[in-house]
Amino acid sequence: MQDHKNSLVKSSYIVGGMTFISRISGFIRDIIFANIFGASNNTDAFFIAFKIPNFFRRLFAEGAFIQSFVPVLNEYKVKNPIELKKFISFVQGNLALILFIIVLLGITFSETIISIFAPGFTESDSRYMLASTMLEITFPYLLFISLTAMSAGIFNTFDKFFLPAITPVVLNICLITAALFFTQIFSDPIISLAYGVLIAGVIQYLIQLPLLYKLDLLVLPKIGFAFQGVNKVIKLMLPVMLGTAVIQINLIVDSIVASMLSTGSISWLYYSDRLVEFPLGVFGIAIATVILPALSKKYTSENINEYKNTLNKSINLSIAFGIPAMIGLIILSDIIIITLFQYGSFTPIDTLMSAWSLMAYAVGLPAFILMKVLLTGFFSRQDTKTPVKYGIIAVIFNISMNLSVLAYYSTYEFEGAHAFLALATSLSAWIQVLLLHNKLKKDGYILNATIFSMQTLQVFVCSLVMLLVLIYILSFVSNWTQLEYYIRGILLLFYISIGGITYLISMYFFGFRFKEFYI
Repeated sequence: MQDHKNSLVKSSYIVGGMTFISRISGFIRDIIFANIFGASNNTDAFFIAFKIPNFFRRLFAEGAFIQSFVPVLNEYKVKNPIELKKFISFVQGNLALILFIIVLLGITFSETIISIFAPGFTESDSRYMLASTMLEITFPYLLFISLTAMSAGIFNTFDKFFLPAITPVVLNICLITAALFFTQIFSDPIISLAYGVLIAGVIQYLIQLPLLYKLDLLVLPKIGFAFQGVNKVIKLMLPVMLGTAVIQINLIVDSIVASMLSTGSISWLYYSDRLVEFPLGVFGIAIATVILPALSKKYTSENINEYKNTLNKSINLSIAFGIPAMIGLIILSDIIIITLFQYGSFTPIDTLMSAWSLMAYAVGLPAFILMKVLLTGFFSRQDTKTPVKYGIIAVIFNISMNLSVLAYYSTYEFEGAHAFLALATSLSAWIQVLLLHNKLKKDGYILNATIFSMQTLQVFVCSLVMLLVLIYILSFVSNWTQLEYYIRGILLLFYISIGGITYLISMYFFGFRFKEFYI
């Protein structure tokens, strides 16, 4: 049993470490974007054209599909290994067929889709046609990245976490290359980024094939919806797809409303969201990626006590990372934006606006992390319906808040309206987390009042100690913008290190030991 725990810890380290590298390369990418393109009409257009296939990717691939595919794949691996390759073959073929049709429709109706996802982009707006053109280029990315996600689900089930975790780096490398070397080829330089997205999707898929071959799971895709395993995946997928759609709608609604606000709003939300995605990816997604197949195995094997133990420790670990990360992002928001992005075309106004939305998103960071973990508590048991109900409540709240902001902005046109969109997303995430947590506790899978426990209070107190230390050391630098870029970077790393060390020391004095969080 100890070996199994160590294996999960090691796997979490691998996924977290590779995700860290991926996020760092993403930061470099975004720094280059901000420097070359700033927060302009063109960047707004690209981010919309990139967000739409990503919306469908999260809906079909990394969302509904993976959450449904992995538990069934585990069943075949444990109970019916003879049929495993056949199952993978049919799932792959059906998935590819559905995605091909979606991609074809997306390219054909690109202008209509832009009108839906960015209604603020009118036909007289330069962003409209540019976004439509780039969407035709980026939409096929959906097919390749979804097949890549399926491969990742297979690898994670077989405890091969390295390749899926490092694969996103390919996207960042392709986009960086496009931004630095190919912008001059196009009349609108930003179109180079759209081609970078497409090429990245192809490469990401191709690099999965050697490992599939090594595992003897590289099979020819077959089409047929009558296969029993396929039917089970589809049956599980439908409610998950609705639930995932609810989550993704929260993000898309932000973009839709942001397109009706001042120019730059979409870009400001993008840059701040990227910064929140860093701790979310390193901690939340890493934990959820590792424990989903682990929980599925334990539930299938009817090892319920270990199932509960793993789930509860994952929740505690999420809280221990999420709260200090939230406070750190809030207090360091402006200097993070200045350090990473305020160069070239990225103005001080862009910094201020991005910092506001970063603080608003940061409020929801612990909830974003917890949601990834709590959802595995349902999906690992093949309960895909319960999260849907709570997701609908959350999205109704988010949409209501967004429409309220838009109505108020239409009358007064106040600065920082986009930040309220981010805050609405954060608050809706907290609503969903509380509902999921209470349901799991009611069903007996959460052993204690985990979110409301004394441990959570102690984590919060330790985070406040970290906050006070950061406020003190920040007072020694009065004008961050006058510092050289490398000095900014060194100081930012210093502040983050001091904050982290302070938090860990405080945790130690409260009696926390890292081994308590082993999952």
